Amino acid sequence: MTIAVWMFLAFVVATLGITVWAAKKNTGASAYFAAGRSITGWQNGLAVAGDYMSAASFLGISGMIAFFGYDGFMYSVGWLVAYLTVLIVVAEPLRNAGKYTMADLLAYRLTPRPVRAMASLSTITVSTLYMVAQMIGAGTLVKLLLKDLPWISTEWAIIGVGVLMVVYVVFGGMLATTWVQIIKAILLMTGTIFLSILVMKHFGYSFTKFFDAIAHLTYTDKSGVEVTKNFLEPGMKFGADVTKGWGPLDLISLGLALVFGTAGLPHILVRFYTVPDAKTARVSVVWAMVIIGTFYILTTFLGFGAATILKPHNIVTDNMAAPQLAEFLGGPIFFAFISAVAFATILAVVAGLTISASASFAHDFYSNVLHHGKENRPGMEVRVARITAFVVGAISIFLAIKLQNVNVAFLVGLAFAVAASANLPVIVLSIFWKKFSTTGAVLGLAVGLVSSIVLIILSPSIMGIDGPEIVAAKRHLIQANAIFPLTNPGILSIPLGFLAAIIGSLMKREPEAEAMFAELKVRAHTGLGSEKATAH
Repeated sequence: MTIAVWMFLAFVVATLGITVWAAKKNTGASAYFAAGRSITGWQNGLAVAGDYMSAASFLGISGMIAFFGYDGFMYSVGWLVAYLTVLIVVAEPLRNAGKYTMADLLAYRLTPRPVRAMASLSTITVSTLYMVAQMIGAGTLVKLLLKDLPWISTEWAIIGVGVLMVVYVVFGGMLATTWVQIIKAILLMTGTIFLSILVMKHFGYSFTKFFDAIAHLTYTDKSGVEVTKNFLEPGMKFGADVTKGWGPLDLISLGLALVFGTAGLPHILVRFYTVPDAKTARVSVVWAMVIIGTFYILTTFLGFGAATILKPHNIVTDNMAAPQLAEFLGGPIFFAFISAVAFATILAVVAGLTISASASFAHDFYSNVLHHGKENRPGMEVRVARITAFVVGAISIFLAIKLQNVNVAFLVGLAFAVAASANLPVIVLSIFWKKFSTTGAVLGLAVGLVSSIVLIILSPSIMGIDGPEIVAAKRHLIQANAIFPLTNPGILSIPLGFLAAIIGSLMKREPEAEAMFAELKVRAHTGLGSEKATAH
């Protein structure tokens, strides 16, 4: 077998070893869902960064930049800036007011059953969309990594990743997921830094030569004509000439989804429950921002490096720009390492997504909606979460196989749009608006969720048979035929989510919820009472 296969197997064995170790410590719901709240600030910072630096970041954004230059780089900017909303708005109040899921915050002063039911539905939807993106990247990557084994198809690779993901979550819980993410974050940063250095070495460590090559990039376009373009100029993906005038609005819509969606992503939110207190939550966010900031700056070198050194027409697919660049600059061993790191990235993120979805269903829907907050049998909540992990995994595998040719960064952008439209409005209004009510929460979640999904279905990306990366010749036609002309719905669905939540609250006042607002505000911003309520 090749070195790539051995590296791949070594990582799988190591992570399964972590799962066995974590399984021995999984005693009770707190240990399974929140790692016993034993994770330190720097550990959680690395784990949060590991969760956030997904396959969409490493594979998808590199490919976006390699094919669309400056416009692809906007994905990096959006993801980086987005973390400010988590730091300023969400991290501390969520940790202080909740226990295991986003719905804990909403249920603090609102009627628990309806808000938990809707929040659970939203969490599972966002997690599944995000998971599908990761698993598409995994399938493509494993197929290339194990190219010496022709019997392994993309479909079997996706199934294999799905099975491993379920094993981590079912047996290892949040503790195993956290340590897989920490290891993955360290490996990913190491590989990204080294690959960036190799790119600059190719240009004699001269930034002038590097950016000059980007500004005068000659390559063969899809029609077979040799062209020279400035990849530092905006407009290759979102330009008016490419999108029939909708490009600038599309870019704004994408930016809104990325900036606001992060604070509503379930797998990011649950990470703040693994730390012992709010101070540690703040420390972990600072650690995460430093790591994430460095990583997204380096994606510039990966994407533009692939464009200038490999040329866009030589890149197999946009999701494989970074691994191909690693193979060209560092040889088969470095390619194997980068591919194994990308695989580690995918496994860690899908494990985090799976546990957030299964925790939401078991804790919010099963325990609090169906059984009114009372477990009918000891340990049943954890058992239901494990069953949910199997179901969510199976659905994600099926969808990933069906959508395997779509760019992963694009798919994650859609997951962000749903999170920004449904989850963020109710989180923000619950924390900061006294008159926010149960009706507003349910209506906000429902309208945000439905509007974002419907607009995605009506957009050029779904109505066009070639997905988001359609050739320029067809783009005009599909953009014109699509009912909703933008590829990302954020610019419309986010205001709709906020508006529905506000109107719903004004339609039906809730004195009990208003009376609890002062208590929630004190607890959310000071942490008073949170330790007792979230004790093991």
